[in-house]
Amino acid sequence: MLLDKLVLMRYSLSMNIAMFTDAYFPRINGVAISVKSFAAELTKLGHKVCIVCLEYSAEQQKSALFDEENEDSKSPFLIVRIPSTGIIWSKEDRMVRIDKWHFLKDAMKAFNPDVIHINSEWTIGYLGALYSKKAKLPIVFTFHTLWEDYLANYISFLPQASTKKLGRDIVKFYLKRASLIIAPTKRIAKVVHEYGIDRDSELLPTGIPSELLEFNKAQNKRVRNALLKKYPFLFNKKILLYVGRVVKEKNLSFLYDVLEKVKQTNPHTALLLVGGGPYLDELKELAEKRGLKDSVAFTGYAAREDLIYFYKMSSLFVFPSLTETQGLVTIEAMTVGIPVVAIGEMGTVDVMRGDNGGFMVKNDVDEFTSKVQLLLNDKKLYEAKAEEAMAWSKQWSIEALTPTLVKYYEKAVEIKKHENESL
Repeated sequence: MLLDKLVLMRYSLSMNIAMFTDAYFPRINGVAISVKSFAAELTKLGHKVCIVCLEYSAEQQKSALFDEENEDSKSPFLIVRIPSTGIIWSKEDRMVRIDKWHFLKDAMKAFNPDVIHINSEWTIGYLGALYSKKAKLPIVFTFHTLWEDYLANYISFLPQASTKKLGRDIVKFYLKRASLIIAPTKRIAKVVHEYGIDRDSELLPTGIPSELLEFNKAQNKRVRNALLKKYPFLFNKKILLYVGRVVKEKNLSFLYDVLEKVKQTNPHTALLLVGGGPYLDELKELAEKRGLKDSVAFTGYAAREDLIYFYKMSSLFVFPSLTETQGLVTIEAMTVGIPVVAIGEMGTVDVMRGDNGGFMVKNDVDEFTSKVQLLLNDKKLYEAKAEEAMAWSKQWSIEALTPTLVKYYEKAVEIKKHENESL
């Protein structure tokens, strides 16, 4: 009994946490941001963190303005990159080289993890599951991605029924093996049960790091001037901002429909899309075809520390995604005091819970447009929503949420310990 208490005390004071993810910088998406944000905060709390991720090509690093060696060496936590190779159906993504399994074994032997936290369901996630079984370690699995909805965008040559089943089966592999399941939203927690898993999942959204609000006047001027030099039509415009991956599943062409209608009554309005992805070139061509070339600006990949400046120069945050598991960028915008207009689907419902910090609307161009126009034209309403947005966002601070993650790790360790004892 005393030994058990001492073990628990050890974990409460300091744990060795290995976080496995197939998506990590320079690849930018919600999973990469979640992993990095929690890893940084866990380190601040005195825990040792090792992120196991993929090695990216020199071309990908260059396109993302990312120096892998220097960036990783500046990290407050350990980053282990496993050699990888490209995949045919996605230029952005890669897969681990299975013959480099020894990289992982050697790294984990040196790090000596107490818990494995799997954040993705691709090859790195699979290695995490294999290693945890070999080492008899607990798995904490965060269900970030609803693959049954996303997979068709990557392997479109298969029937939709097949991609949905495959997407479910991939996720269920990890759900069944996890000592503890984390869902970032209530909707995802419900999906866990829909998949036939009879265990409850723990709720934990991704937190917003305080560093997001760090503002440097000189850098603000550089970012703003560079953007206006490339897109002078943005000067003195009311900017509708989207931040995120530029992929088809984000429903971004919807914003062109909205912009066309908004400009009928608010001609001094423009759309700014911050982010990169495989749909970027097609979206640029579409803007030109629809006569919106002088009303839509694209930054491509942007450094995370520069997002604050894009938020600050914008009037509204617009989010049309129908498949978001969390919609973290809506909270980021609110943190800076920008009202949000978003389609009320999936994670956005859990984040906004109605019209908190802006307006949550149906997948309808006219309704979306009317709310955008309302906020642009009613100064008092705009100010009230901006204040509401900042207040609403406070519950998502990374500092407030990370101690809960630590408790989940401790709980997983105890669950696995009892499982091992019963064998």
